[in-house]
Amino acid sequence: MATVHRTTLTPGKLELLTGWLPTRSWYVGDAEKPDLVRAGGFRLDDPEGEVGIEVMVVADVSAREPVAYLVPMGYRGAPLEGAPDEALIGTSEHGVLGTRWIYDGVHDPVVVAQLRALLLGRATPQHQSESDTPDTTVTVLGTGSDDGSGLRITRVLRAEDAVEGSAARLVAGWTWPDGAPARGVFAALAPE
Repeated sequence: MATVHRTTLTPGKLELLTGWLPTRSWYVGDAEKPDLVRAGGFRLDDPEGEVGIEVMVVADVSAREPVAYLVPMGYRGAPLEGAPDEALIGTSEHGVLGTRWIYDGVHDPVVVAQLRALLLGRATPQHQSESDTPDTTVTVLGTGSDDGSGLRITRVLRAEDAVEGSAARLVAGWTWPDGAPARGVFAALAPE
């Protein structure tokens, strides 16, 4: 299981996401510079131990009503070969591991593979900030098969009951800035 280091990351994740998020087509805010707060998430383990994987929820509180965004991220010790320019969120100096290249997880094959594994019951979600601690609040509803189904990531999260259906859906929670808990669908397997 991945170790969560108690160290510095410069620039920090929120600082990197503040500059990156408004450049995304799915950003619904109208601020040039969002005001982001951590709202939740979890980690996944890379079976090879090379890529740090975090599925992070950030809330933008710059608008009248906060908006929750899902950003899966892959932390790498070297650039990801073949990744498009827009896949790189940024680089940061980790107090223990050195320079980390932080990628939008939808462009990182290790992150995508582990999200699929989670939806298929082959991976265990880990607590976002504790080493070797499963996150039992993350659940998978429905069933999936390894039949080439596409992976759909929900970028703008909505608090909702898990929708009916048989396809595998990843359901997890976050906390709004006012402290109210919410749950919704983070990802799902969808036929291609």
